[in-house]
Amino acid sequence: MQALLSVAPGGPETLELTTLPDPEPGKGDLLIGVKAAGVNFPDTLIIRDLYQMKPPRPFAPGGEIAGEVLAIGEGVTGFKVGDRVLALTGSGGFSTHLTIKAATAIKLPDTMSYEDAACFIFTYGTSYHALKDRAAIQPGETLLVLGAAGGVGSAAIELGKAMGAQVIAGVSSPEKADFCRQIGADETIVYPRDMDKTAQKFFAGEIKALVGPGGVDVVYDAVGGACAEPALRSMAWKGRYLVVGFPAGIPNIPLNLALLKGCQIVGVFWGASVFREPQTHAGNVQELFKLYNSARIKPRITAQYPLRRAPEALELLAQRSVLGKLVVTMTKE
Repeated sequence: MQALLSVAPGGPETLELTTLPDPEPGKGDLLIGVKAAGVNFPDTLIIRDLYQMKPPRPFAPGGEIAGEVLAIGEGVTGFKVGDRVLALTGSGGFSTHLTIKAATAIKLPDTMSYEDAACFIFTYGTSYHALKDRAAIQPGETLLVLGAAGGVGSAAIELGKAMGAQVIAGVSSPEKADFCRQIGADETIVYPRDMDKTAQKFFAGEIKALVGPGGVDVVYDAVGGACAEPALRSMAWKGRYLVVGFPAGIPNIPLNLALLKGCQIVGVFWGASVFREPQTHAGNVQELFKLYNSARIKPRITAQYPLRRAPEALELLAQRSVLGKLVVTMTKE
């Protein structure tokens, strides 16, 4: 097998493509021939030791995969060799072979490609958990998505529309705004990547001009940094501010704003919810498959990379210049 290994903390340039013996499935395990792996922002952090999870080195990044069951470990039921599955792995996905706990594998719909499957659960799972379980968004409500052109952001746009919301996409370039309109955003706002106080005030004014004096019902913040305060100032009474991620930095929020707005600041830790609330997660996955099969959602894959070029994908993601999703395929290209 081949694996792209992190051997020391550092950026994508430190990863090493390595040939290793094929793994064997242990008790309760499946051996997966990986066909594709999604590329997600945590992958850029985990190799730098900046993520909550710190697997022992050497390890391969790659937190979600899709592939074929090659072998079945002792005690596993419900799967057979040849089954097509996806799984959340946390790490290890940037490899041609991987053993996973059978309990973490999810069989794919016949209509879903390996590429779509590898870019499905992390982004749609996060955004569906955020909008459904944490915000309880309702038809007709307004939804502001910050970082809307990225993986979880674009998923939030599609899901927000499928759930009947009026969606405003906040992005950092006209190109990203065009992309968001193409996937269903009703309105877009382009904000500067580096905002001073004047720019923050202007951004808040732009939001209020679109939504009116009532404010935004739900903010989906996958950016953090200077975007957070103006978005919070634009909240509706009893609005829900979803804290999803901080690629622009962890913001300092004036908590008096939450009091004045009567709004909630709600943490979205989807990875923990999967383990703490497995039945809810399983139900959400089946609902997402139904939305996929009805063509209401589909991963927006804008580029594919063979395993040896995966560091390029990680570098683009770290620069926050990616539209939609990137996928690594286990080709010999």
